[in-house]
Amino acid sequence: MREIKTIGVLTSGGDAPGMNAAIRAVTRAAISNGWKVKAIYRGYEGLINNEIKDFTTESVSNTIQRGGTILKTARSKDFMTPEGRKKAHANMRSHGIDALIVIGGNGSLAGAQAFAREFDVPCIGLPGTIDNDLYGTDSTIGYDTALNTIMDCVDKIRDTATSHDRIFFVEVMGRDAGFLAQNSAIAAGAEAAIIPEDDTDIDQLAQFIGRGIRKSKNSSIVIVSEKDGGAMHYAERVRKEYPQYDVRVTILGHLQRGGTPTAQDRILASRLGVAAIDALKEGQRNVMIGIKNDQIVYVPIERAIKINKPIDRELINVLTVLSI
Repeated sequence: MREIKTIGVLTSGGDAPGMNAAIRAVTRAAISNGWKVKAIYRGYEGLINNEIKDFTTESVSNTIQRGGTILKTARSKDFMTPEGRKKAHANMRSHGIDALIVIGGNGSLAGAQAFAREFDVPCIGLPGTIDNDLYGTDSTIGYDTALNTIMDCVDKIRDTATSHDRIFFVEVMGRDAGFLAQNSAIAAGAEAAIIPEDDTDIDQLAQFIGRGIRKSKNSSIVIVSEKDGGAMHYAERVRKEYPQYDVRVTILGHLQRGGTPTAQDRILASRLGVAAIDALKEGQRNVMIGIKNDQIVYVPIERAIKINKPIDRELINVLTVLSI
């Protein structure tokens, strides 16, 4: 295996709070190990377009508290082609980069896997996504901050919902994963969460209405995952099927991606970033660095992106019990 002297680091896909803390940790841990660091801007697109700069420890000063990503990010259609990946590899070699650390979600790690397979490049993935949908890690970078952002927004929405005796359907991100919806519903005291994982034959909306909106309650909040029409779909159903209720919709959208990362996300990102360098020192390749039961783990990238991460069914029961 080629000796590692220089590593490249990039962020790809959707941004997530804590990515800067991860970049900082990767950079300083690599330099501490005597390696050079090349920062790749705008993800895989930047690798193709040769947007690569030397990074020093000063390059990441005063960044741990910042949201977003100082390296910028992009979704690259060209990287999905063999020609694009070939150009990216040529740029990588021209800068003397021996290994790549990719911070991102499912699609970003899938790109790393393809790149590693075609060019025998050691790739280490860090789970950076607010969706918390990568298998093999209890939490992903950005998830805790997004959860706190949603909770804060729902607290504010409840003020107006209570003033007007309304049902609010609040749509949150998560794609095919209901972690944000389910846990923010518990944290914000919502009456229900409609999530993709609750795939029983029971109509989730009918179940919520059927439990009854108690007269002692001045408002009802339902958190809805963005999949399958999201909050608008369920609000329209209520208007048609239960016209006695006053319904409103709030789509939180990209609010969930922004903001200063929480302490938990900063610590998680810092630990994973240092562990990524440790993994390369140990000769690991093509693994995602995760955290299980507060311990660092190495998860094959293929498993991280292909296996569906299960939601704890007990969370559904907790919300049901507490929403009576």
